[in-house]
Amino acid sequence: MKLRIWIDLANSPHVRLFAAVAPYLTADGHTVGFTARDHAQTVALAEAFGLEATVVGGASPSNRGKKVAQIVRRADALTEWARRWRPDVALSHGSYAQLVAAFRTRVPRVTMMDYEHQPANHVSFRLADRVIVPQCFPERALRRYGARNGRVLRYPGFKEEVYLTADAPAVSRGDAIASLGASRDELLVLARPSPEGALYLRERNERFDSAVRDAIAQGARVVVLPRDAGQAARYAAQGAEVSARPVDAYAAIQAADAVVGGGGTMSREAALLGALTYTTFSGPLAAVDSELIRLGWLNDLRGAEKLVLRKRDPTAVRARRANGLALVTTVERAIAQLV
Repeated sequence: MKLRIWIDLANSPHVRLFAAVAPYLTADGHTVGFTARDHAQTVALAEAFGLEATVVGGASPSNRGKKVAQIVRRADALTEWARRWRPDVALSHGSYAQLVAAFRTRVPRVTMMDYEHQPANHVSFRLADRVIVPQCFPERALRRYGARNGRVLRYPGFKEEVYLTADAPAVSRGDAIASLGASRDELLVLARPSPEGALYLRERNERFDSAVRDAIAQGARVVVLPRDAGQAARYAAQGAEVSARPVDAYAAIQAADAVVGGGGTMSREAALLGALTYTTFSGPLAAVDSELIRLGWLNDLRGAEKLVLRKRDPTAVRARRANGLALVTTVERAIAQLV
């Protein structure tokens, strides 16, 4: 059966994920339609990946009440879009507005999630017909958020592996370093601040700020990829470099000797690509990140551990293509169960 599959890109990390998954769906004969929220470079990234997406909704406010109101307004707009496009299945990575809109229009719903401490899981796990999570996602969290038996599918490894091992033009480390205007001799540190204002993370991350200062004091060239203009001004004032134009995060990670992350996705990408990676995440740590720490691929900088920098070993890549393909198969199986 050939389906019309609706994918919503609610945040920038979703672009790479679904840009890798969508070709498998279209290869099966399905039609894929994208919507995207104009937030955190999501639309610009979709354009860069050649995804034709209808822009619905804008940046998320920091106030929790206004954030909820914004989700409701976006759900209203997505409901109208769905009535016009008439999808057979809705697919997202935790897009709460899409799940509400699809529920209203009686479209079967598949959602993915890999962070068990996101409070909005209470909504998405109850509205979804299928919930896709990594194997290490805690069973107790699924029960707490209302994901009923028979609706949950699991995949091995980490969702980032689906695009880190995808068939795409390779980026050489030399080209990546040159794209940042750097040299092979200097110690290059890439830093991604916390998503301040997210539902699951509200405060400024002082440990991240300290790590940036420490890296600069050690003589490293520190490039910060800010999430907004306020963060850009803050870290530029500390002596870090802040690019005036959008930076390809994948290329930047390939170039970096070390990565300091205040969030989740980029830290996992860096760890899987073999960079020396430190997490300063200030909220409850995800099970996927705890697993990376257990494997020795991610370093926990939230406690007494010190930032120790060194040149990168370019051969230390850990992402596995088999895990990426298993995630695609899991998505395809979830969709097939609903039609």
